[in-house]
Amino acid sequence: MPAHVFLPMTLTLPALRPARGRPRTRLPDPDSAKAEHRSSPEVAERVRPLSRGQVADRLKELGDLYAETSGGDAWAWNQARATFLLHLAADSRRPGFSLLIAETTALTGYAYGFPTAGTGPWGPRFRGHAGESLLRRTVTGGLFVVSGIVVPPRVRREYKDQVWNLARRLQRRLLADHGAALGVTLVDARDARTVETMRSWGWRDAGDGALPAVPLAVPPGPFRLLVLVPGT
Repeated sequence: MPAHVFLPMTLTLPALRPARGRPRTRLPDPDSAKAEHRSSPEVAERVRPLSRGQVADRLKELGDLYAETSGGDAWAWNQARATFLLHLAADSRRPGFSLLIAETTALTGYAYGFPTAGTGPWGPRFRGHAGESLLRRTVTGGLFVVSGIVVPPRVRREYKDQVWNLARRLQRRLLADHGAALGVTLVDARDARTVETMRSWGWRDAGDGALPAVPLAVPPGPFRLLVLVPGT
C-alpha cells in the first residue's frame, strides 16, 4: 500500500502498510485472559491531555507510535514518521489545539484537533464543503476539528461499536473537553479505508439522514466532510 498522503487540513490516520522489518516501539501486549477487551480496555488505558510543551517534549514518542501503527519497511517507517510530524507541528500552532494521549505503562494511542470559527487556513476549505446551517455553528465556536487519531490497528478492527473502543473514547473526550456542538473532519474521498474506519467509529457524512439539521452542499471534489455528534 502506498504511503498515506495528507494535508494539514485533512484527517490523519496511520496507513496500515504490511510490516516488513520495521523498528519497534513499546506497544503493550494485552493480557490474553481479557480478550473481550483486547481492543482498548477502559480501565487499563488512561486518557489525559498534554500541554503544548509536553507535546513538544514527546514528539519523538508520538512520531514513533504513528510510524509503528502504519507498518511498512524501514524506509516507509521513516518517511511516514517525518511527514506526520510536519502535520502535527502545523496543527499544534492553531489556537485551541488539544492533544489527548492514552497510556498504560507506555503510550498506546492519541488524538488531537482544534476548535474552529471558520477562519484561518482551515476555514476556506471548510466553507467550500459545508452548507449554511453548518457554517452558522462556526460563528459560536461550536465545531471541533478532529485532525488526527492514532491507535493500534486492532482498534480499527475490533469492537468498533463499543463505547470503550479507544478511538471512540479519545474522540468523545476531545469534543467533551471543548464543549463542542459537533465534531468535524475532512477525509480524502479516495481513501476508502479511512472513510470506512471513521464511519465505524460513529462519524457520518454531513448529509446523512441521521443529521437532518446539518444540510450539506458538497461540490464535486476529492474531500468528504464527516461529522460526529458529541457522546458518540
